[in-house]
Amino acid sequence: MSKTIKVLLVDDHPMVRDGIMSCLAFYDDVEVIGTAKNGIEAIALIPTLAPNVIMMDISMPELNGIDATEQILEISPHSKILIFSMHDNAEYITNAVQAGASGYILKNTDAEEVYQAIIQVAQGHQYFGENIAKILLTKHTSNTTARLTTREQTVLSFLAQGLSSKQIAEQTGISVRTVDAHRRNIKAKLQLDTVAEMIRYAVEHGLVSR
Repeated sequence: MSKTIKVLLVDDHPMVRDGIMSCLAFYDDVEVIGTAKNGIEAIALIPTLAPNVIMMDISMPELNGIDATEQILEISPHSKILIFSMHDNAEYITNAVQAGASGYILKNTDAEEVYQAIIQVAQGHQYFGENIAKILLTKHTSNTTARLTTREQTVLSFLAQGLSSKQIAEQTGISVRTVDAHRRNIKAKLQLDTVAEMIRYAVEHGLVSR
């Protein structure tokens, strides 16, 4: 890319933030334009900083990286989020991907690969470290057991209570269009065709009382 890639760095450990900033300082086409220590701070900074890539830790106080990824993509669908985490188990990785992250690398990744990951994600590609890619390839998760995002679970619980898309939008503070998009995603992930099937699923999985 010809222009400088603006990076927002989100991690609750100052030493980690300082280390990443020092590593990226060697590259002329990448600049850390801001830092945040949790997801809430990151969300507040996005409208002002307009970063090209958000480099996000997972385990953080107040709002973790998975939930922050979901919320950021609701308000800024074109944001590119690169997860930078110590967690290398399949559950964390799958949750990050399903939340909408564009990439996932580990904190023991060397500086050159971190740089390449940022470049790839900024250009609209996905990037997963070699170990992460292997985990994704070996994890067999069917659509019927696909994890719903936090927001999708909320929407499903309201649907199961008989609320319309408009009523759900009013309850959650999101647009009707976004609610309808969540409904489509729920149907696709769970392979459900009707509202009755969604209600049954919500009851069986404890998202709503009988």
